[in-house]
Parts: sequence; structure tokens; C-alpha cells
Amino acid sequence: MPTSDPSRLVELRVLDGPNLYFTRPAIKLTLSAKEWMEAPDDRILEVAIRLRLRGAARAAARPGGEPPASASARPGPPGSERRLRFVIRLAAQLTRDLARATHTHLAVRARAGSEPDQVIVAYPWRRRTASEAFGRETARLFDEVLRDPSSAESLVADAARRLGAIEPGPGPSVAVPAISVIAVTGTNGKTTTVRLLTHLIRTAGMTVAYSSTDGVYVNGEQAEPGDYSGFEGASKALSQPGVEAAVLEVARGGILLRGIGAMHNDVAVVTNVSSDHLGLHGIYTLDQLAEVKSTILRITKTDGWDVLNADDPRVLAMRRVARGRPFLFSRDPDHPALRSTLAERGRAITVIDDALTVLEPGRDPRALLPLVDVPVTLAGISGNNVQNAMAAAAAALGIGLPEEAVTAGLRTFVLDPETNPGRANLFELDDRIVVVDYAHNEAGIQGLVEICQGLRRKGGEVWLSYSSAGDRTDEVIHGLGYIAARGAEHPVVCELQHYLRGRDRQDLVRRLVAGAEDGGATNVPVFPDEIHALTWMLESSTPNDVVAVTALGQRREIFQLMKERGAERVSPRRCRELVLEARGDS
Repeated sequence: MPTSDPSRLVELRVLDGPNLYFTRPAIKLTLSAKEWMEAPDDRILEVAIRLRLRGAARAAARPGGEPPASASARPGPPGSERRLRFVIRLAAQLTRDLARATHTHLAVRARAGSEPDQVIVAYPWRRRTASEAFGRETARLFDEVLRDPSSAESLVADAARRLGAIEPGPGPSVAVPAISVIAVTGTNGKTTTVRLLTHLIRTAGMTVAYSSTDGVYVNGEQAEPGDYSGFEGASKALSQPGVEAAVLEVARGGILLRGIGAMHNDVAVVTNVSSDHLGLHGIYTLDQLAEVKSTILRITKTDGWDVLNADDPRVLAMRRVARGRPFLFSRDPDHPALRSTLAERGRAITVIDDALTVLEPGRDPRALLPLVDVPVTLAGISGNNVQNAMAAAAAALGIGLPEEAVTAGLRTFVLDPETNPGRANLFELDDRIVVVDYAHNEAGIQGLVEICQGLRRKGGEVWLSYSSAGDRTDEVIHGLGYIAARGAEHPVVCELQHYLRGRDRQDLVRRLVAGAEDGGATNVPVFPDEIHALTWMLESSTPNDVVAVTALGQRREIFQLMKERGAERVSPRRCRELVLEARGDS
């Protein structure tokens, strides 16, 4: 609910499920604090005294200096970060005062907004109409008490009387699942992990629904098309008839814009945290992004499992907020975090002797199966997919699936255009290996390079077309080109003209090319789309080369081109042969 008044409410957002601020539905107010940031110090301090903000009266009694116990008791200079932090405290205090005046005990969280002069206030809600009205009254008070500090008490009382006449309205509609729920989040690998998990559950003989960026599916059949990685997707997956388990892809946008679509999960999985879409929805840093992703860990059942990537420091640090028992995964069997987790009666999964291996306290390591027998790992050369396989196996074991079913599922999940479209799909065409992958950020491109290098035969070269949507940061766009150039002899730019998202087309291309040039490339060709780039690479490459394309906008067209040209899909067995050949072991 945006407003044009710069002094009051910027947005009132209803978060229907667990969210960044609370583990239950909440209201998020974004307030403009421009006038507060510019007001004289004495005016701000007077408001603080009227609202009985802790330390304010003592600060006013010492006009010549700061109170010795708390420098935060004075507002700070206009326009300063210290002033903003003080105003945030005042906004929270004002919200609590209004709640008390309505005889309500209300939890309140307050923090800085996405703009330098914005404040966010959040509080849980039980009745929507009354809670929205409470938010509007809070915004009104935030403006009025600054204009007339002496009337603060009466202004709060008047707002409370108006709220007393409001009909409460409906309650929340967030699902309280009665079936096993696995929530999956992260920057990379979410969709692959969700699909693999669903396959493992089906292999165990259960009916399973999943929601993701590709839609809502039940036992592999699409029930709803579209991007359903948010609240609505979870609701639709959980409401499918006959479902015994649900796997929910949880995207950052869904958490921030509406909350999570289930009140709890039995297992939570966090794959990784890397640069992607920074600058959107008020998230500017990786630490802020990690905080958002960690939301799913705060709603795990206490007897459930939180599956965390120990190889990612930010994910590992999420153990501080996780409610479930720890189940770590790492490619390093000697990772110190694995030892400490086992000492705490947690579990872990890692790679020992090139096999996925489960670690449990008081038991010998237990091998599930060799990596070469796990098709999703591409015979072990795809580090990202090794991690995805570990995450999925841990989550499946976490909901109690038999190890035999997990092992059977890992053996039979393949990276083909039907099972996992656009994720490391391999073809052979005219003695070339073609890799079609979704790689859309720096971590994804790095993973794609790793696959290409693992498939490159002696004397072969890597041709890699890459692209970016316009809403990535300048640093990420530059980094895509740099990584592509460092990992491929022939980096190629393909445009995504339907994904400019406000960025100038020429500026985007220039930054993609500049990144590759900084990586050592020269004469980087640019093509209008993925099909033109792939066609040129196929014509310009030679036998034994690896040709890779990031399939973001034309995935279906790329698959059709492969079919028309008679490309052969690479089976798991053939993939093992190619990897061994590339290693020189054949």
C-alpha cells in the first residue's frame, strides 16, 4: 500500500506467512523518516522524553555532554547514521505505546529501510483488518508526534480509540502442514535439489508434490504452470489431494514479499549464498541475503533437521538461528564443522573414497554409493551437483526415507531435458560435447566452467556463451565475463533482450565484454540471443571441443535445435566414459 506523503507511510505490506521478522504472519511498515532525519536535536529528544524512551530524560539533563552509560541516548547530528538508529528506536517505542494503549501485548521489530531515510517496523498479526488499521495509525502517529511532541500522549490515546471501532477482519491463511515438508532455499541449486528430492521420495513409494520456479508438480505431473517459488506455490503444493510429502522451493523474493507458505517444515535445506539479484527488495549485501535465506531454519520443527552447506561460511553460520538438529554436508570429510556437529549428536554427509558417505555419532562412516554412479554429479566432475546430491540425500534421510530408497533414487535421477531441463543437460553432436545449463550468476558460471573442463578431451577447447539479465549489479555482470574468459578459450556474449529490466542494452553488453577482456579474452563476439550464439559456436568449433550455452531465455529452442541436428543425449554411462576419456583413463 504505497502513499505519496513523504512524511508517513511508504508501504504497508502484509506478510501472510513466516518471514524475515517473525516466525508467524506479520505486518511490515516502511516509513519515511526524512523530517526526523532533518529535525533539530532538541525536537527529537523532546519526542523521546514524551515517549519515555530509555535514557532520553537523563540525556536531556546533561546538555553539555553525552550520558556516560549510553551514547545512544541522544539523537545524534541531523542526517547521520546515529540519528537514523535513534529514530528507529523511537519508531519501535511508538508502536509499542500504541499497542499498550489498545491493551495489546505486541512484539515489535524495527530496522533501517532500503533508503537512507527510511525506517521499517514489523509486528505479528492475528486479524488482518485490525492489524492493517494499526499500521496506518502507527504511520500517522510517526508524523504527528514530531510536529507536536507535547501532545504525544493524547495522540496515542486518540489513535487507540479509533482502533477500538475497527472490525478485526479475517485471520491468516497460512498452511499448518500435517505431512512431511522439506523447504529448500539458497542462491544456486535450489531447483535441482528440489527435483532430485522429489525423485528420491517417489522412489520410496510416496506421493509427493513440489513447488518451484517451473510450477507445481504432483508425482512428476504439472498441476500449475508458472513461477511458484513463493507463498502461493507452497499453498498449492500442500493442498494437492493425496499428497504424503511436499518439497518447497523457497526464493528470497517470496520470503520478503509475502512470507513462507507453511508454518513449519520437517527439514530445511540451504544450498549456498552467493551474489545474485543484489539491490532488489532492499537486499544489498551477501550478509543481508543470508539473513533472508535463514528464515526457513527458524521454522524447522525442533525434532527435525536443518541441512546446511558447511563449505559455505555464511550458510554454516546459520546454525546460530537454526531450530532443528544439524545435518551438515561438505565435500571435505575433514571439515572441522563436521566433527563438532557429530559431537553435538548431529549428522553429516560427505565424500570419502569418491563415494557419498553418511556420518553419524558413534558409528563408522557408511558409504551410500560411488559418485560415478550418481548421474546428477556427472561422474563426479560437477562440484555444485555433488553438493546438491549430498543435500538431497541428507534431507531424504531426515524425513525418514530408507537408505535403500535414497540410494536407488540417486542412481536413477538423470540430468536430461525432461527430468531436469536446463540444468547441465549434455549432448554429443559432430564429435563435440554440448552443455546446456541455466548458469545465471557467478557461482553458476564457475560451476559450468568446471563441467566443461571435466569433459574436455586432449587437444579440445571450450566455447562458452554467457549472458545476464539487466538487474544484476555491475560487479556481478563484470564477474560473469571474467570467469567465462578464465575458464574458456572462446567466451561468447549472447544477449537477453527480454530481460534488460531497465538497464541500457549497450551498457549491459559493454560490461559483459569488458569482464571477459579483463580475464584475458580478445575479440569477444556478441550475438542477439542464445540460438545465434550456439549456432556460431557449433560452426566455429572443431571435433573434441566442448560447447556450452547458458539457457536462460531460449531453452526450448535450444533443445529443438539439438533434435533437428541429430544430437545424441549423453546417458549416465556415456558420461562416465567421457569423463574417463578426458582424464586419460580410458
